[in-house]
Formats: sequence, C-alpha cells, structure tokens
Amino acid sequence: MTIQDFAQYTPVLKWLGIISVLAFIISILLIPFLVRLLPHDYFIRGKKPPPDPPPHPLLSLFLILLRHIFGILLLLAGIAMLFLPGQGILTILLGISLLNFPGKHELVRKLIAQPSVQQGLNWIRVKTKQPPFIWLRES
Repeated sequence: MTIQDFAQYTPVLKWLGIISVLAFIISILLIPFLVRLLPHDYFIRGKKPPPDPPPHPLLSLFLILLRHIFGILLLLAGIAMLFLPGQGILTILLGISLLNFPGKHELVRKLIAQPSVQQGLNWIRVKTKQPPFIWLRES
C-alpha cells in the first residue's frame, strides 16, 4: 500500500483526528468536575438507599435514562482514550460508576485498587481543593 492509497481515507482520518481532539478536551474539562462532585468516602461506603423519586414517574425514568446514556458515553470515550489521548482509565471508572449493572461494585473496586488510579483521582481532588478520597485497605 502506498501513500496515494491512503488519500481515499483522508476524510475519515480528518474526522477521527477531530473526534480525538474533542474527546481529549472534554475529558480534561469533565473528569475534574465529576471527581470533585464525589464525596470523599465514595469508595468505602456501602450501598446507599435510593434517593426519593421525583414527583412524576416519567421524570424519574427520564433521569435514569439520561444517567445511563451519559455513563455509556463516558465508558465508550474512556475505552477510546486507551488508544487516543486522554484519561482512559479514569473516564472508564466514572462511566461505570454512573451505570447500574450486576457486579458493578466489584469492578469499580478492582479498578480503584490500582495505585496509579488512586493517585490520579487524589491528584484531581487536590487540584479541585477537595479532601482526598478514603480508600479501603485490603488485607
């Protein structure tokens, strides 16, 4: 395959480049905001009781769907950022934390057990003037 053969893929490569830059910029802006919102004991507390439902069932359904769509988008963006510029593991962790599925807590626990993930999350907390996370110490 020669360089001229790649010319037919120029539009696709251009869009992939644009998407990559946008994902990187959005992750730089969004991840610190989301990490800042989490309480410092988020990773050690047990399951919390569900919040009071909104007054209207359709509003409740809409909010659940919105949360899951946003979680799936973050998860997919994080997977892409494993190969593109961006904070892939942290984005995947935030996407998973927004979703509800069996085994979610075990998966999150495995991801945050990595010292590099803990250091990255606490670095963001320090930069956003929030107390560092409290981590479970496994024996």
